[in-house]
Amino acid sequence: MPKSEIVRPRIGAHVPTSGGMAKRSIAYAETIQAEAIQVFTSNPRGWATPKANPTADLAFREKCEELDIETYVHAPFLINLGSPTVGTYENSIRSTAYSLQRGQDIGALGVVIHTGSAVDVSHVENAWKQIKKGMLPVLEKLTNESPMLLLEPTAGQGQSLVKKLDDLENYLKAFEYHPKVGICLDTCHVFAAGHDIKKKGGMTETLDLLVQIAGIERIQLIHANDSMDVLGALKDRHQNLGDGEIGLDPFKELLAHPAIKNAPLILETPGEEPEHSKEVELLKKFRSAIKK
Repeated sequence: MPKSEIVRPRIGAHVPTSGGMAKRSIAYAETIQAEAIQVFTSNPRGWATPKANPTADLAFREKCEELDIETYVHAPFLINLGSPTVGTYENSIRSTAYSLQRGQDIGALGVVIHTGSAVDVSHVENAWKQIKKGMLPVLEKLTNESPMLLLEPTAGQGQSLVKKLDDLENYLKAFEYHPKVGICLDTCHVFAAGHDIKKKGGMTETLDLLVQIAGIERIQLIHANDSMDVLGALKDRHQNLGDGEIGLDPFKELLAHPAIKNAPLILETPGEEPEHSKEVELLKKFRSAIKK
């Protein structure tokens, strides 16, 4: 689709990479008619940092350019910058830096990391100190061509460093409000953490709060997921849109909010092409119904 025809916010999904991003990921994106996609560039449940394949990366970038598809990377789930375990912390810094480089290699606009946990309440203060010490050098190496680092608040369980959106201010302070730091809002996570986006006006209220905390320019990506569990359950279990506890109306409200005009909606819901095709189509229908 020509760039001039793309209506924002873009809509897409997390896509598989097995079989190669230039083939499988792009084919998946075309099948579901995605305008934006998210990929893993390494094992999401491991610390391995595979060597880049410049030829494959170029082929992927060219395909995305040809089809006008924006790309985002989700870094490994193991990353926990606030961990009290030295090995986990050091691997988290390394894995984040690697993911940012791989994001640049494939032309991604952003790299998503979970905000993590201090694990033990006694470690919270030290967690913020080590995050600042380890990550500022990584951020300072980023260039204009580098993707943004996107912080994704988790479901608020345990000693989460971001239990609710207000806590994002601590992260932004630790990163000294670096211009390369943005936010990825997951609707399932924020609902699980206790923000009532299900009630009428609740999504608008939550997005208004996020703008107040982080600034509209930092809202870079939305993970559009329904939730298997009720409000405040502190459980990260995604459901297909309309089949969970959040329902469909909040996503209409989401699409109407000016703060997400330039923040693509990425599905991370169960299923593959058939399910995601229907959900992408549904979100596009909601988007087109908004009065301009």
